[in-house]
Amino acid sequence: MSLEPIGSLTEPQIEDLLQLFQAEWWTKGRDPAGVRRALAASDLIIAFCDVETQRLAAFTRVLTDYVYKALVLDVIVAAAHRGTGLGRSLLDAVIDHPALCDVRHFELYCRPEMVPFYAKWGFSDDVGTLRFMRMTRP
Repeated sequence: MSLEPIGSLTEPQIEDLLQLFQAEWWTKGRDPAGVRRALAASDLIIAFCDVETQRLAAFTRVLTDYVYKALVLDVIVAAAHRGTGLGRSLLDAVIDHPALCDVRHFELYCRPEMVPFYAKWGFSDDVGTLRFMRMTRP
């Protein structure tokens, strides 16, 4: 199976993404309208799809000012493609993206068990006295 990088999603690929989201604890329950709004508001979409079927295999999106910060969100690889190096290719595509070459800080959220994976690109959970904060609307 051959995969190709893509920078936008077709409607069937959005449906694939919705299915991927429903399979994960951290994205389960996302509604189609909300996902479409999030995609439209994202500065960059970086994904991989199967060349023959055009099915989505991996996805992430980036919110950025293109200078100081780039927030990498929704990093997801289809279960059938895990363990193949596709996650590494996806992160390489983010870090090496020409539009992000001037960005000083890349940031993301991850579970503790994923820290070693992201550390390969220089991500660290040692952010000094900074604290993650969240306000949730009811």
